[in-house]
Amino acid sequence: MKNNIIILIIAIFLMCIAFYIFVKQYIIKLVDRRIERFQSELIEKQVREIQNMYRQVRGWRHDYRNHINNMKIQLSQENYDGLSDYLNELADDLDTVDTVIKTGNVMADAILNSKLNVAEKMNVQLNVKANVPEALPMSDVELCSVLGNMLDNAVEACGTLPEEERFMRVYIGKLKGQLYLSVQNSAGKVRKEKGSYLSTKEGEHGYGLFRIDRVAKKYGGYVNRQNEEGIFATEIMIPLQTA
Repeated sequence: MKNNIIILIIAIFLMCIAFYIFVKQYIIKLVDRRIERFQSELIEKQVREIQNMYRQVRGWRHDYRNHINNMKIQLSQENYDGLSDYLNELADDLDTVDTVIKTGNVMADAILNSKLNVAEKMNVQLNVKANVPEALPMSDVELCSVLGNMLDNAVEACGTLPEEERFMRVYIGKLKGQLYLSVQNSAGKVRKEKGSYLSTKEGEHGYGLFRIDRVAKKYGGYVNRQNEEGIFATEIMIPLQTA
């Protein structure tokens, strides 16, 4: 009888362990599927933003011949003041579509410029310095996922504030043998629970923060988030590959 009870206890214990493992694996797979879906939506959004930026560039190029003809007419009529005004207007127009950020990484350039183009249209004051090192440990998709999420969060936070209070400071570079990513932005309400920052958005959008943390952890890096009155900062350090 005693042996049967022991066997029963062991069987129940093993069943509990098996059930725990099953539930854990199920939750991991469920989270992975939701992250994958969220990531797909994020990439689609980024592609739309990049396509919109490139459409603006193609539109300007399409009008290039007309601009040249107009300037020739102004010049032939010796209307130098009119020509000067026209050139100034063209310069302002070109500023809105020019790819001003060149990091050394084509994918990062596309993401940065598309996000910053959105920020500029929202009258966010920008201060950007970016240089992506070679031989990154992560894939371009992972890099753009991290950048896209960081910048999306910053732009959305700025959008909740009056225009005169909106600013973003972005720095990307190599620091002490590591890839260093820093985004500081003006911010209003900040959600925090048990020492961790939460997305201000509802539903599955919080997976953006989880995705950033997961990529950093995957490559032995870390994420540091801090907030003070009116400002939120995210820093990421990821060891670079060594020869």
